[in-house]
Amino acid sequence: MRTTVRLDDDLLAEAKSLAARTGRTLTQVIEDSLRSAMSGRDGNGTAVPELPVVRGGRLRPGVNLDSMSELLDVMESDEAP
Repeated sequence: MRTTVRLDDDLLAEAKSLAARTGRTLTQVIEDSLRSAMSGRDGNGTAVPELPVVRGGRLRPGVNLDSMSELLDVMESDEAP
């Protein structure tokens, strides 16, 4: 089936490069990527684990996930989520 999809220029360039390196068509690369994304598996067929969220079921608002020291402070605190 034919369809039109708008892709970021850099993403399209990467997909075309991957297709050339692996001897596949751009369509095959896109199809394989979509299948992997929808199946919850990576490109090698390995299941991609979901990260568990514990103690409250949600991420705590205002926590900077890019700061290891802030994360350690939050994890070591006795505050309820």
